Amino acid sequence: MNGFVDIYTLIFLVLAVVIFFKLRSVLGQRTGNERPPFDPYSRTKTNEADAAAGDKVVALPRRPSANDDAAAPAQAAAGEDQRITAVAAPGTPLAAALGAIIAADRNFDPQQFIDGARTAYEMIVTAFAQGDRKALKPLLGREVFDGFSGAISEREARGETVEFNFVGFEKVEMVDAALKGSTEQVSVKFVSKLISATRNKDGEVVDGDPVHIADVTDIWTFARDVSSRDPNWTLVATETVE
Repeated sequence: MNGFVDIYTLIFLVLAVVIFFKLRSVLGQRTGNERPPFDPYSRTKTNEADAAAGDKVVALPRRPSANDDAAAPAQAAAGEDQRITAVAAPGTPLAAALGAIIAADRNFDPQQFIDGARTAYEMIVTAFAQGDRKALKPLLGREVFDGFSGAISEREARGETVEFNFVGFEKVEMVDAALKGSTEQVSVKFVSKLISATRNKDGEVVDGDPVHIADVTDIWTFARDVSSRDPNWTLVATETVE
């Protein structure tokens, strides 16, 4: 009887050892370097925090390593040339000015700036037409805001309203740039298509056309203090080209 039990016990032990080694080969071993289990909510929480912070989030620069220092000059030269030639012909005053701005502000990217300026233009002209001073204030320099706000006040005093529809851009290009002390300035030419009509308190059209698409050309200058931690640019000058 004891011999019978010992034989089966031995068989079970052999099977257990074989199964153990097979599982070990399939599942592997824990080394301490495994990735943590995926948390489906972690990405959502991060995005919500970023969205709440908005443009006010300023990423702190990481400490450069010796390898970074060695590679930085070549990478910077190649990157700056590409960024500048994307919007300005080599050897032009604009290209030289952009080079000076990039030297002072390593995060400046001319093409990204133009993309942001397109968005800002649409936001500003729409807010002005709606008389929305709250939306305008953070986007405009003090003098430009005072001028826009004054025009809105005059319109309100006359009882006028504006019907406005932004159709789109025909062309957007950077035309000038400068670094004046710690202030970087960039001028952008916008050729846009708009539908705009101003009506008096009786509903009659006194300016513009409610159905005609008009071509409008503006040159706007944006500015930012390089030494500021605020990444936002403000509109400091406007010019309408007839």
